[in-house]
Amino acid sequence: MSTPFPTLKRGLVAILRGIRPEEAQHIAEAVFEAGIEAIEVPLNSPDPFKSIEGIAALLPDSALIGAGTVLTPQQVGDLDGAGGRLLVSPNIDAAVMARAAELGMVTMPGVFTPTEAFLALKLGASALKFFPASALGPQGIAAIRAVLPADTVVGAVGGVSENDFEAFGKIGVRTFGLGSSLYKPGMDAADVGSRSRAAVAAWDRIFGGE
Repeated sequence: MSTPFPTLKRGLVAILRGIRPEEAQHIAEAVFEAGIEAIEVPLNSPDPFKSIEGIAALLPDSALIGAGTVLTPQQVGDLDGAGGRLLVSPNIDAAVMARAAELGMVTMPGVFTPTEAFLALKLGASALKFFPASALGPQGIAAIRAVLPADTVVGAVGGVSENDFEAFGKIGVRTFGLGSSLYKPGMDAADVGSRSRAAVAAWDRIFGGE
């Protein structure tokens, strides 16, 4: 049984790859206050579960906090223990998806082909992460979307910034994972907040805001 992808004010997920626990709360707060409700800490960041725990404790329940680059069922359990509800992966793995389903997590596995997309849906994916979206492009994703169930939530992730919203929006994609265009290690909260506000303004301009 899949957990539905929640209705967010905006289809934006901030990917804070490389963030450190001592800065995680300040930066996540800046992202959230800018209007991005979903935040992902990839597990190849320093002490990621500590960062996730801190962010989840700080932000309200309406925030969707979780991990990216989740590759094993053990990591799924650790994510649950840290208070995370969002599971993002670069691939589709049956054991990972089964454990996430047991814990009622929102899942967004990475897919690149129709075969992977249908497998992910069969395994209960809440949404599909087309990755890397910059390689598939809007035309590639549009071709695959044409054969997917109409209610499938599709996200474009990988090499995507607010400059790409319009092109992907034309083929019906309204959800985006933003990584280096929002955050790179070494940036401070003010800079990340400014970039987040720019992304929110672009999304609102194209998709109509709240």
